[in-house]
Amino acid sequence: MSAKRSSPSVQERSHILETTRTNKMARSAHAYVRGNTVLFYEWLTSLTQGTLPEGPPVWICGDCHVGNLGPVGDTRERVRIQIRDMDQTVIGNPTHDLIRLALSLASAARGGDLPGVTTARMLEAVMDGYQAAFAHDFEEADDETVKPDAVKVVLKQASRRTWKHLARERIDDTKPTIPHGKKLWKVSTQERRAVEALFDDLSVKRLATMVRSRDDAAEVTLVDVAYWQKGCSSLGRLRYAALVSVDDGSSGRPELCLMDLKEATDPAAPAFPETIMPTDQAERVVEGSRHISPFLGERMRAVTLLDRPVFIRELLPQDLKVELVQPTASEAVKAATFLATVVGFAHARQMDSAVRQSWQKELAQQRSHALDAPSWLWTSVVDLLVRHEQGYLEHCRRYALNDLDGPTLIRT
Repeated sequence: MSAKRSSPSVQERSHILETTRTNKMARSAHAYVRGNTVLFYEWLTSLTQGTLPEGPPVWICGDCHVGNLGPVGDTRERVRIQIRDMDQTVIGNPTHDLIRLALSLASAARGGDLPGVTTARMLEAVMDGYQAAFAHDFEEADDETVKPDAVKVVLKQASRRTWKHLARERIDDTKPTIPHGKKLWKVSTQERRAVEALFDDLSVKRLATMVRSRDDAAEVTLVDVAYWQKGCSSLGRLRYAALVSVDDGSSGRPELCLMDLKEATDPAAPAFPETIMPTDQAERVVEGSRHISPFLGERMRAVTLLDRPVFIRELLPQDLKVELVQPTASEAVKAATFLATVVGFAHARQMDSAVRQSWQKELAQQRSHALDAPSWLWTSVVDLLVRHEQGYLEHCRRYALNDLDGPTLIRT
């Protein structure tokens, strides 16, 4: 058995995290697209005003790629596909989410060696699915027949998962400790004390008791905490996994739950001018989540940790992400339709009937009767694919120039 690697010191973390982020983004062009939100918004700011449709100001995800959608559980253990990562959320133009999703789908298609005609059909499907969400006026359909196989599989997995699945996946154990290793690192005394202090707050304790109708009067205790090397574009921010016990005294064994604590920073996504959003970045993330993904937003709180804005939520076994791994052309198109509908629901639930109808009408006017996506969507995605491919190759080139061992780093 190989010896466990020791946890890096607080001072050593930044170098390791930056190397890990660079490595992840070098694995494929699709990974580079998913991990580079800044490049996407640099492209947006270079456009002439009026190039893209300007939708009504609503909370948008801001980083709406395929991996940021998936099953999300609520406090009553219901499961629904929603957007699951809101770091970039702002009150902005819903078109930005639509383009970001279309870019991600097109990148996945290119990475899966699907023909260009499939990409064209996927972009058409994105518009079909997105506009379909506005036709319900407003009831969120839950029709199993519209879900592609990849979504049905992950939903079935989510509905069957238990705490043991989550513990083994996230912390490699079901014992009441967090074992340190490649992704979970030992924290400093200062960090542990700061996290312990959070759970003296009644609103944070309530996060641990609100799921599965746990007793609000239950004793909530921090059992263990570790620094969590997780994500890609967010690597380098504060990120902790906290193991918490919830004991209502009704049984001999308290329940365990796993909390995710993540630092919130300024978003790259542009907000509509003159909109009012929370100035605290963690409060911005929580508020956006409540509007875009209610199942997720109700389980989140904004706190301050080590003088930084942090949002906290309980990780549920049902929280997964959709992955398109070597999809067929038919599956890719179905996935595009369904995921765009999910994004459409996230936007539409924030609009009244008149605004929904107006936005749907504007989108419909920009489409032709031919099998083609609107010119603004097609042109945007093609331009972005070219820019990201160039950026990806330059990113990989810097490995060689910096004498980094590319093949070793890129190995998964």
